[in-house]
Amino acid sequence: MTKALLPSIAAIAMIATIATAAAQDHSGHKMAQPDAMASQKGDQGAASKAFAAANARMHKEMDIEYSGNADKDFVRGMIAHHRGAIDMAKVELEHGKDEHIRKVAETIIAAQEAEIKDMQAWLDKNGG
Repeated sequence: MTKALLPSIAAIAMIATIATAAAQDHSGHKMAQPDAMASQKGDQGAASKAFAAANARMHKEMDIEYSGNADKDFVRGMIAHHRGAIDMAKVELEHGKDEHIRKVAETIIAAQEAEIKDMQAWLDKNGG
């Protein structure tokens, strides 16, 4: 990874805090069942449903077939994880009201998109 990834560590930590409140069960990053939307826990409002959908998509995309190459598997899983972070940040921008958290969401989107671009380029270069 490049030095460009280092500044986003704080962004990752911030999204971990935000995502904890919005995410369903993260244990093992198992793929959510197709009926996860109908059986989501708690609030059934638009923002909650959007978070649940983003979470289900992320878990599905993170359910990769492992190659045995730790570098490739890490990057492939992290791309999916970062896409999930972007999706959750977009839900915040659509439904959130707090200006500070909305700015955090914008920062997360920019950082995660840059990291995805970097990791995708690495995969392209390394036969990912």
